[in-house]
Amino acid sequence: MRLRYLAVFLAALPACGQWWDRGGEVPAWLKKTSDNKFSMSFEERIRYEDRRGIGFGKDGDEGYVLLRTRLGMTYRPVNWLKVSAMAQDSRAPGYPNASNSYRDALDLQEAFVELFGDRKKGVSVLAGRSMINYGEGRLIGSPQWGNVSRTWDIGRVTYKAEGWSVDVLVVSPVKVRSDAFNKAVFGDRIWGVYGSAPKVAKRVQYDLYFLRHEQNWPGGYSGGNKALGTDRLGVNAYGFRASGPLGEGLKYNMEGVFENGKVGAAGHLAGGYYGGLSRRWTVAGRPLDVSGEYKYASGTDNPADLSHNGTFDQFYPANHDKFGHEDLIGWRNIHNLRSLATLAVNKRLALNAMYDTYWLASAKDSLYNGAGRPVSRSAAGTAGRHVGQEADLFATLKVGKRWTVGGGYAYFFAGEFIRKTTPGVGPTYLYFFHTYSF
Repeated sequence: MRLRYLAVFLAALPACGQWWDRGGEVPAWLKKTSDNKFSMSFEERIRYEDRRGIGFGKDGDEGYVLLRTRLGMTYRPVNWLKVSAMAQDSRAPGYPNASNSYRDALDLQEAFVELFGDRKKGVSVLAGRSMINYGEGRLIGSPQWGNVSRTWDIGRVTYKAEGWSVDVLVVSPVKVRSDAFNKAVFGDRIWGVYGSAPKVAKRVQYDLYFLRHEQNWPGGYSGGNKALGTDRLGVNAYGFRASGPLGEGLKYNMEGVFENGKVGAAGHLAGGYYGGLSRRWTVAGRPLDVSGEYKYASGTDNPADLSHNGTFDQFYPANHDKFGHEDLIGWRNIHNLRSLATLAVNKRLALNAMYDTYWLASAKDSLYNGAGRPVSRSAAGTAGRHVGQEADLFATLKVGKRWTVGGGYAYFFAGEFIRKTTPGVGPTYLYFFHTYSF
């Protein structure tokens, strides 16, 4: 079955190769005939995936093809007004009972109005449905690797000044319904203020933000007691982010978040941070980018104490790549060391090697997946803290102006905690993809 899907994927490559550079003619014609008022975008991505040891052996193996098609249109009747919409169709042919993270029939991915969005100074407004990322997407993001990428219903007012800007925003993640029109549930929302100062110093970026995550029972919170009024979550996040050069070719990147609030009846006090260094080297005349980073997110020391919650709330991040390509681990109750090396063989071909290792922050709290849901737990804390290690190799190749192909392989080496709390299988992940876009 898996070989059949792979054969279909490989057979599609020559066909795509015959027209990879032709698609740009349509949007160019549209832009010209509309006097630059209309613009058009298109993306088609096909990815073959083979996953073994899903759920660390609890859920078996799967092999399937993922298809995602996007068509977007933007209308600018005047320079201060932008109206944009995008349709998305996500399929998983041959994957029986595919969940809504793999399959979503034709739906509205974006539809928003933006006023004065091109202003360098002053106020601008955006309202509607849009894919968004703040900072590096560690709390609010629209991950693009997934076959059904998260989108948001958003209202945002931005003020821009010389060297800095401030957003006042309220957003709700759109809930995917595979066989119905997607909609946001406004009982699950994030609101707050996000400030960014990219020009305080040369090539240095600073962000400062306050965000509040609120979720009630209709919005998806399943804990607490409705009669007692504890059937909701309210978490405040106070965060900062900074990045820039350190000299000697080194660059740094860091982000820290402190949280308080309530999770049901429990008081919430948690934190997470990230720090990384990177540098470019030259190997045989080719650029080699090497980076290393450390991430931490708190857990609950004693989950049996229902009056206190210390597990970091990762909100709704774009986590792909941040914890390995297999996307097995989330930013909750975790220590993570990660390294990445990228060799640019030429302007089109890049080779990558990545390594991650993971420990639980609290031995009694759960291990959480990329979506923030519990995977397994040792209630007594006797299964150890080492979760495991992941090694990834992957490559991308740009062909022509509009076509990208790539593939990769990942293997997870199960640590003591995984071996003692699950069947102990080390998951593997093999994939090939090609993307055509204009």
